[in-house]
Amino acid sequence: MVKIGNLELPAFPLLLAPMEDVSDPPFRAVCKANGADLMYTEFISSEGLIRDAAKSRQKLDIFDYERPIGIQIFGSEIEAMRESAVISAQVGPDLIDINYGCPVKNVACKGAGAALLRDVPKMVAMTSAIVKAVEPFGLPVTVKTRLGWDDSTKNVEEVAERLQDIGIKALTVHGRTRVQMYKGEADWTLIRKIKENPRIQIPIFGNGDIDTPQKAVEYKERFGVDGIMVGRASIGYPWIFREIKHYMQTGELLAPPTLQERIDMCKMHFDKSLEWKGPRLGIFEMRRHYANYFRGLPNVKTYRTRLVQTEDPAEIYAILDEIANSMEYAELE
Repeated sequence: MVKIGNLELPAFPLLLAPMEDVSDPPFRAVCKANGADLMYTEFISSEGLIRDAAKSRQKLDIFDYERPIGIQIFGSEIEAMRESAVISAQVGPDLIDINYGCPVKNVACKGAGAALLRDVPKMVAMTSAIVKAVEPFGLPVTVKTRLGWDDSTKNVEEVAERLQDIGIKALTVHGRTRVQMYKGEADWTLIRKIKENPRIQIPIFGNGDIDTPQKAVEYKERFGVDGIMVGRASIGYPWIFREIKHYMQTGELLAPPTLQERIDMCKMHFDKSLEWKGPRLGIFEMRRHYANYFRGLPNVKTYRTRLVQTEDPAEIYAILDEIANSMEYAELE
């Protein structure tokens, strides 16, 4: 097994990446149902939490069926991050995760997320403050980061050692720099070097470009990581977790989900969305997911258009049943 502090995970766990506007409780529910071993909230603004902003507070919602689950926070000010860690710890997650990897402009250019890779002493001080703040709660602190700010400043090896030394219990590394954003191919070679460093004793998880069971197993063997984090490949396709696990255990590929399985999973996601967000917001925010659930189905555009135009839950369920019952969509292409 893999241990993050006192938290025990299966051998080579599969982690669901924290993704803004994606990794909310309804999405996490379908990923958990398909085998995700550890999940995280969307990243939460430390400033939002200490100001008691409604949107930030809502992101703290976690449920027992999601466990183990971590709350991820981000920010640029040490004291605000310390306070937000305590607020998050009081909710009762299984760990606190710090975002030192978000590359988007309105985060990194305000001194948060990946920007801390340009100020490692501040990163260390911030992390130390958070570790000490949540110690009374018995919660491990973990970090997600990138290789560095750009190709000339890939400092993640130094970051790994220094953050381990002040008490983090696991590190996830996305194999790109901040400047790369999500472009190009993720480079896991530095992730492997961290894992091979005899000083490093904490679990090291790799992230970036894992979109098939074959790649998951290949990267496991090539780079020696303790587990992998899956992000964009899970959007509209939560079956990626069960497919990876099956392939690791048997060396065989599972058949893709049937049309009915896609419909049923989409309905489960919609149910949870209505339950957590209420009818108006639940319907509106579910619209971004339909295209992903039905990717690859022939001639589905008309149905998708109807799904995103209606505001009636009963009609949405009826359209989904209509897709399921249509002979035209009995099989995937």
